[in-house]
Amino acid sequence: MIQDDSKYWLAFASIEEIGSVFIKNLFEHFGSIKSAWCAGADELYKVENLTKSQINVFLNKRKDINPDDCLDYIKNKNLKFITYTDIDYPFLLRQIHNPPVTLFYKGDLTRCNFDRTLAVVGSRKASEAAKTVLTKIIDEFKNTDICIVSGLAVGIDGCAHQAAIKNNLSTIGVIASGFDFVYPKQNKYLYDKIENESGVIFSEYWPALDPLPWRFPHRNRIVTGLSKGTLVAEAAIKSGALISANLCLEQNRELMCMPGLLTNPNTEGIYKLIKNGAAVVTRAQDILDTLNWDIVVNTSQKQESNIETLDLTEDEKTVFELIATNEMTVDSIVSQTGMDFGALTVILMNLELKGFVKQTDGGKYMSLVNMG
Repeated sequence: MIQDDSKYWLAFASIEEIGSVFIKNLFEHFGSIKSAWCAGADELYKVENLTKSQINVFLNKRKDINPDDCLDYIKNKNLKFITYTDIDYPFLLRQIHNPPVTLFYKGDLTRCNFDRTLAVVGSRKASEAAKTVLTKIIDEFKNTDICIVSGLAVGIDGCAHQAAIKNNLSTIGVIASGFDFVYPKQNKYLYDKIENESGVIFSEYWPALDPLPWRFPHRNRIVTGLSKGTLVAEAAIKSGALISANLCLEQNRELMCMPGLLTNPNTEGIYKLIKNGAAVVTRAQDILDTLNWDIVVNTSQKQESNIETLDLTEDEKTVFELIATNEMTVDSIVSQTGMDFGALTVILMNLELKGFVKQTDGGKYMSLVNMG
């Protein structure tokens, strides 16, 4: 929702060196974002909880920024945005200590029920066992109004988004860069699917800001802040998922954990959290009980997929039709289709990237789409 003062919110957002707490303090002190942007140095130095150094950085950057140019820049990028004062700004996110004051987004906010948001976090190097169990749990939410929130990374994040899409759930991806970047590249299909069909992608970063390492833990406060509760699917003792778990507790939200094999190092963090009181989740009902939710079936969503609705080439359709009815090895697919081994490998890789199939621990390929 674009307001008359939106260009000033965007002008603030364009300054990489200042954070959301700084901007929020200025806004609350002056009562309007325009007044905050236009304030003189003497007025700025009187603002409580801000250092002289922070003010000096802002003053130095401000002199080279034209708010009208910022608005034109975002319009030319075809990006939508909401600000801290917008009626559409997510209520739960507004409650955290340091909410992003401007959120850029792609997709459709109305697809998502922001009152039924579940964050899913976990290891980028997730085990197949963890991804299988997580998919099974999300499968049990099929066609409901529950919205899955995650970080669009590889591993558990990608698995959560894929499972949501497969089960006609809305999903929110929160990225750790500006929209000029798709990171990681292999999740481009998920970016497109969420933007065009399944939910919303959020970023608090100016479009040209790249995915630096520190931005990933920083964005995690948004993933958990958007959510009623957070499910940790797999986490080592020192991991971004443990950072998210701590953020969840700081935000006074419900923390849940999915147990895994004791021999897996990525479960050490899980059992530490469980010992400290996190709820144990082995099925969807455990999440519903923890969050005190009742299932609401979303009848507006399409119930099943058919192969003609999927974005596949003819060769991909041939291979997918085989896998959709039965798990198969590469050799079995070669035998039934007569395809060249190298060409088939490329097709299977593309089907994996699109989120339609995955390779099991036994080396077989299985469908991730319910064909009804």
